[in-house]
Amino acid sequence: MLKKRLIAVILVRDGQVVQSVRFKHTNVIHSDPIHAIDAFNKWAIDEIVVLNVSPDPDSKSPFIEIVEHISQACFVPLTAGGWVTSVDDAMKLVANGADKITVNTSAFTDSDLIESIARKLGSQCLVVSIDSKQDEEGHDRVAINRGREITKIATTEWAKTVEERGAGELFINSIDHDGNRKGYNLELLRQISSSCSIPIIAMGGVFTWEHLAEGISKAHVDAVAAANIFHYTEHSTKKAKRFLLEQGLPLRKLA
Repeated sequence: MLKKRLIAVILVRDGQVVQSVRFKHTNVIHSDPIHAIDAFNKWAIDEIVVLNVSPDPDSKSPFIEIVEHISQACFVPLTAGGWVTSVDDAMKLVANGADKITVNTSAFTDSDLIESIARKLGSQCLVVSIDSKQDEEGHDRVAINRGREITKIATTEWAKTVEERGAGELFINSIDHDGNRKGYNLELLRQISSSCSIPIIAMGGVFTWEHLAEGISKAHVDAVAAANIFHYTEHSTKKAKRFLLEQGLPLRKLA
């Protein structure tokens, strides 16, 4: 059986690590992302995702410098994204230390981008991030432009389309659950995991280690990710992994 993964997410805005609550990024956690990298290297994490959540597209170049900086101290696979709008953007992130790149809004608005990046870097390097928000009728819809625009496209349908176009992995984030401390959107994740064959990363809403376990045991995702909780609990990822292993879930064992 393939091992499930525990992933720490680092949200970077204007060079600082920030907290996210329903996609509002106002509370600064670290002044330098390298501090988070140093901690996670020691705490049994399997992968790290670092996302540029700055609202300014001119943040691309400074973010590439951040990726280069932290990649030199990161000893686990590193995925980077945010404002990736072209193959060139993706290539620059990989050239500066990212093992994989993630695209979100541009994958939705540019019908050729997923296939272009997959051809250039390989599907195994491409993670498509999908933000989901429920509409007034309670249906999960794709959200773009940092969650500000809710489309009419069903999240599960978009996930299947993304897979067909060449994505190697999906990063599913529920805006309604983001920062609410009530756990993942398990029903949405179940729908996607039963509809797609590529790996799925769950994100949004973790407040207890049990929430991580539910993502694996109830939603059947391939990886569970969190941001806020890992920054505020000492040795957090080590404690989280120990809990998951004690539940009999198939993760890489602690060293």
